Amino acid sequence: MDIELEMKKIGQNAKDASMILACASADQKQKALENAADIIWEKKEDILIENNNDLKLAREKNLSSAMIDRLLLDENRIKSIVDGLRSIAAQNDPIGVVLTEWDQPSGLNIQRVRTPLGVIGVIYESRPNVTADAGALCLKAGNSVILRCGSESFHSSGAIHKCLVQGLVSVGLPSSAIQLVPSRDRAIVGEMLRMTDFIDVIVPRGGKSLVGRVQSEARVPVFAHLEGICHIYIDKDADIEKTRAVIMNAKTRRTGICGSAECLLIDHEFFTKNGAIFIEDLISGGVEVRGDKTIQSIAGVIAANDQDWGKEYLDMIISAKIVNGIGDAINHLRYFSSNHTDCIMTENKSTASEFFQKVDSAIVMLNASTQFADGGEFGMGAEIGIATGKMHARGPVGVEQLTSFKYLVTGDGSVRK
Repeated sequence: MDIELEMKKIGQNAKDASMILACASADQKQKALENAADIIWEKKEDILIENNNDLKLAREKNLSSAMIDRLLLDENRIKSIVDGLRSIAAQNDPIGVVLTEWDQPSGLNIQRVRTPLGVIGVIYESRPNVTADAGALCLKAGNSVILRCGSESFHSSGAIHKCLVQGLVSVGLPSSAIQLVPSRDRAIVGEMLRMTDFIDVIVPRGGKSLVGRVQSEARVPVFAHLEGICHIYIDKDADIEKTRAVIMNAKTRRTGICGSAECLLIDHEFFTKNGAIFIEDLISGGVEVRGDKTIQSIAGVIAANDQDWGKEYLDMIISAKIVNGIGDAINHLRYFSSNHTDCIMTENKSTASEFFQKVDSAIVMLNASTQFADGGEFGMGAEIGIATGKMHARGPVGVEQLTSFKYLVTGDGSVRK
């Protein structure tokens, strides 16, 4: 197809739809999402057939087990998609909410009111659930969206997208409010990054190469999530049993998601007393541990190299390092954290407070698995991604993060002196 011409058509349709969505009622948007959730559940067998087609191609390409896990849908994961849609549908509508209001001595009344962003472009890779999450969140926030899925999830995403469109049409909203680019052509990504006349913000969700390209080439503003290099710092005052449970969950629950722990920082004093137990737990659980010289003394540990610090494995691999207290741990994070999610395990409130204050990540945790770095777990229903930048959106990008605001100024024949 003529990519430039096709994307211009898609962009214009999205812009036209955004004008309608900005005025759509809360009930319309809620019902569209509820209907889409029902349709996805009704069509789950069809979606699983299309997902099987994607999985077959993924295996032929010899994709990693972590990538295949990201791509895989089963009945439980489809149920999670449906639950996410219903959760987003049930949220309060953010559009038109008065954020603040005040009167000026001049007689003016000023309101700051929440508004949609407009048209959002979402570029993502292998996780087909992003099709539903992104479509639903953008719709709830009154935005139209252009979805460009990865080639790996092309069939699955297409099946889910059809259900979302049926939900829109069922309540009289334009089908072009949620569009999925009907091509695997990689040139489409570059075209979307230049669509300043149509797209108001780009949200990339994928690996380092994709997000790096978007950040370097985009002429459209970007909500970026570069990498999930999540750390857990084990303080000298950590509770052993809590820490054992958290570490195993953070690393092994799902290794292919951005909230998976990739590096352990263990306080030297703590390690001297009991640190080996965590490393042994990981090795027994099938995790490859790459450690510094001290940790290499534990049987089964592989020597870490310089590239292992600040590496997102997305696999059953973790790096581990001994640090001399919280100051040393925070210094390591300043160099190697991706500012996504970092956690401290400690029972010392003062130490926890220092970690919270000095660690400059989008999500900072205390005594909790980094796998909770997820919009659904934050009560947002779902998320488009975890933004690691500092402008406009940071952390899980949910409904409120997909809005802007405008000022409504009311006078009574007011003139400025």
